[in-house]
Amino acid sequence: MDRLTEMEAFATVVDQGGFTDAAKKMGISKSAVSKHVSSLEARLGARLLNRTTRRVAPTEIGLAYYDRARRVLNDADEADALVTSMQSAPSGQLRICVATDFGVNHLSPLLVDFLREFPQVTVNMVLENRPVDLVSGSFDMAIRVGAPDGAPLTSRKLAETAQRMVASPGYIASFGRPARIDDLKNHKLLHYSDLDSGSVWRLIAPSGEQRQIRTAGWLSVNDGQSLLNAAISGLGIAYLPSFLCADALKEGLVEDAMPDLAPDLQGIYAVYPSARFTQPKVRALVDFLVAAFRDKGPEKW
Repeated sequence: MDRLTEMEAFATVVDQGGFTDAAKKMGISKSAVSKHVSSLEARLGARLLNRTTRRVAPTEIGLAYYDRARRVLNDADEADALVTSMQSAPSGQLRICVATDFGVNHLSPLLVDFLREFPQVTVNMVLENRPVDLVSGSFDMAIRVGAPDGAPLTSRKLAETAQRMVASPGYIASFGRPARIDDLKNHKLLHYSDLDSGSVWRLIAPSGEQRQIRTAGWLSVNDGQSLLNAAISGLGIAYLPSFLCADALKEGLVEDAMPDLAPDLQGIYAVYPSARFTQPKVRALVDFLVAAFRDKGPEKW
């Protein structure tokens, strides 16, 4: 007889407390359940159940065997569910958390094609500049700029971006181009207020030395597009990711304020809770984004 079926028959008898209810649970005859259990006991050379006219209970050996058998059966059920899940079409609501600048400028335009390709999926995208707890939270995945933290998350790199110090040609003409990092203290700096480092820019000097510059200036805002608009208007120097300012650089609206400064490269990642298998809707979007961003970054946006 099939070994796994014998295990299932025995474990179901223990779970249901008797052969009659076990037969109903398995959808087979009572005699078939009894044959499976008897075959198992004969193969193992041990009595696993004490049978009386009123009740059936596992022996001491049977109880120990039941614990292991139940684990094997649960693993088999999970394996079946894994295959079913991986072959099923992506469907259901997909909740995504993404930083505002990246979500508006790069993720939103791609969702049109994604939803057309996977019509059974609905997307709820939340724009949030601070990291959310994906393990205990209500999001299926997030798009994060910067190396993922040590949380129990799975991550896939989508692209890279480079932090650029940009200012308008008019600002450079009026105030000059800073030649050294120390020159920045004489300039008007535009600050992104949601930085984990506070009102400080962490820069890498041409020598490789890491420097910190306090950025108290005319404007502090928690939106990168607003900072770019201010820089285009000649209000000061902004320190922005290339995925946000690349078009403005190409069009000459801003220029690199310190071209000799080493670029600060950062990865852009899709992150989602670690699990034995990934939901089809999550896997579909991650694969879609990996393909969409294959030729992007760090300067090519």
